[in-house]
Amino acid sequence: MTARRQHLAERRRSLGYSQERLAGEVGVDRTTVGRWERGETGPQPLIRERLRTVLKVSAEELDTLIPVGPEDDHLLLAAAVAAPGPDLMGELDDMHRREMLRLMSIASVAVALPAEAAAVLSSRMGPLDLDSHAAMNAHLWQVFAMSRSKRQVYPVIRDHLAALTSHLADPHPVRDRRRLLALTADLYQLAGEVCFDGNRYTDAAHCYTLAATAAREGDAADLWACALTRHAYVSMYDQQHAQASEILAAADTVARNGDRQLATRQWVASVQAQAQASLGDSGACDRALDTAAGVLDLTPSSSPGGWLRFDGSRIAEERGACYLATGRDAQSETALTQALGQGISPRRKGSLLTDLAMLGVRRHDTSQVLHYATAAIDLAEQTGSSGYVGRKLATLRTRIQPSRGDRRIALLADRIARLPAT
Repeated sequence: MTARRQHLAERRRSLGYSQERLAGEVGVDRTTVGRWERGETGPQPLIRERLRTVLKVSAEELDTLIPVGPEDDHLLLAAAVAAPGPDLMGELDDMHRREMLRLMSIASVAVALPAEAAAVLSSRMGPLDLDSHAAMNAHLWQVFAMSRSKRQVYPVIRDHLAALTSHLADPHPVRDRRRLLALTADLYQLAGEVCFDGNRYTDAAHCYTLAATAAREGDAADLWACALTRHAYVSMYDQQHAQASEILAAADTVARNGDRQLATRQWVASVQAQAQASLGDSGACDRALDTAAGVLDLTPSSSPGGWLRFDGSRIAEERGACYLATGRDAQSETALTQALGQGISPRRKGSLLTDLAMLGVRRHDTSQVLHYATAAIDLAEQTGSSGYVGRKLATLRTRIQPSRGDRRIALLADRIARLPAT
């Protein structure tokens, strides 16, 4: 424990607070207080004022106990990007899930209330600082993208959601409320991404639904369309491709009312292509892919990051996956190999490698299966959390079962079976 955080723990104990009791007083989880005291993270700006009151210290004294500065961002990044630690959505899953459901219940009511009626849920939070919230949202998306294990970011996201939800319960001018609703829609999409990556589809769907509702109430068409698109992914992974196609049609309608300089419509189209490919409609798939390729004509700022990360670098891998699903093997291999040569995240690389291994299965090419599948498994093992790639590898394992007479294939299947659960 660093010296500065040791003073924090000493101040807590001097007032007779356990970590659990202090957490309850300031509205965070006990594990969050533990991370503060270990120097792994620091409280968000909106939590600091509450913490100052509970600890009975001045703002200057709190800054001594928990300094604020650029290094605090590095602490958060380091904690999340480092090798995976304890399973924060496993061992403590029930507690985290109950807290998330509680926040969502409150948020869903606050989102639906007219601005002038929100005072009935008044949370007595400090002044609303929308710029700080926006900066924190952007930072959390960055941490999520850089994290080896996505679930490690979950408690920090939940704490910030608590702050946003508390502010939603207070009355604000219409313009501020709309921006607050947009920020809520943004962060609930991130919460959904963490749940989805952890194979918690129902929880992810709840997050996306609330994100869509908040975006709609906040008159944020692009956020609304993106939340619907993420919800469609849940249906696709449940093999409900026709249902996904209906959701995506609604997302496309909403996106047409959004910012034409953003890549929202193109991202919706890329997911529509996947749904149509799964339904076996090559024509509709190709038309959607052509629309998605329109992202190449937009300015670089068309993909601002965070809740909208679709850019031209994804076109090749989207085409490769769709061609694979519609049986166009030669075209698929060309596109997938092209995408593999680009600078992409480990998650996307693992997905591409698994698709190339799947091509090997279709061709009865054992060497291709072993080469690409082994590389994909190596990536999944390095993260300590197989997530999205693990789901694709599980499908590959099913496809190679008939070839388990080959000892190399049997060993490969066993490695997939032993991948860390998420």
